[in-house]
Amino acid sequence: MKLVAAQDSVCMLLMTAPGVGAVTALHFKAAIDDPLRFTSSRLVGAHFGLTPRRFQSGESDNQGRISKAGDGDVRSALYSAAHSLLTRSRAMSPLKAWDLHLVRTKGRRRATVAVARKLAVILHRMWIDRTRNQWNDQEAIA
Repeated sequence: MKLVAAQDSVCMLLMTAPGVGAVTALHFKAAIDDPLRFTSSRLVGAHFGLTPRRFQSGESDNQGRISKAGDGDVRSALYSAAHSLLTRSRAMSPLKAWDLHLVRTKGRRRATVAVARKLAVILHRMWIDRTRNQWNDQEAIA
């Protein structure tokens, strides 16, 4: 897997994002295939089922867990990347700071799903713009 990802320019670009490894980059690239088929990067998280499911009827409006629509392998890979960002990554990034804030307010599972959804949006935008992810201010200056 690592050799295949290392030979692909898109996967190497996606692996610059915090928490994203070879498996996540390959799953994401294979599932999206053509990034221009999405009109907005915000739609990518919903495409993989990382949005809250809602039960609405009359006056009742209950939010359930995630909708689980789309490719389960990509959803699992994004969730694992978000979890590794929180637990394994030592470097602080704006995404990790937001994740830590969500853990304190919403809980670990909800925060990880939210970060996975945001990571899908970031990866899609990186792929379209062909920009590397800048973790902190020192990398942005260099």
